[in-house]
Amino acid sequence: MTARLNSAQPYVLGLFRIVIGLLFAAHGAASLFGVLGGAMGTQGGTIPSGTWPGWYAAVIQLVAGALVLLGLGTRGAALIASGSMAYAYFNVHQQAALWPIQNGGELSVLFCWAFLMLVFTGSGAFGLDQILVRRTAEGGRAAAEQTPIAA
Repeated sequence: MTARLNSAQPYVLGLFRIVIGLLFAAHGAASLFGVLGGAMGTQGGTIPSGTWPGWYAAVIQLVAGALVLLGLGTRGAALIASGSMAYAYFNVHQQAALWPIQNGGELSVLFCWAFLMLVFTGSGAFGLDQILVRRTAEGGRAAAEQTPIAA
């Protein structure tokens, strides 16, 4: 059973990355463009451009979420996303109470740890970076095969 589950790990990790990236990008799109119900607390509106920290967090959510969703630069985008969620938790939510269940910061904590995991695991299957690495490796191998070897 363990061997079968281990063989599915890259695919499940890829699906996990896609779902987390989509949800994160949706938060950014809602805050920046007013879609999907808009920014929280605005009754369908958007966050005013340039306001700290909300607007910048929304840009990070949209861009990093899209990159993670596509599996392009997953580790770097996940690191930035994780850091932004840690900032959100400690500077916004934790002022209200210590525990996430008390201060409404569960989502920030979950995103923070999910993205931190992706920093260490990478994109898994279905990621564009995996396709690019594979093409680069195949291109390098083809060039090495064409190079004559002098005796």
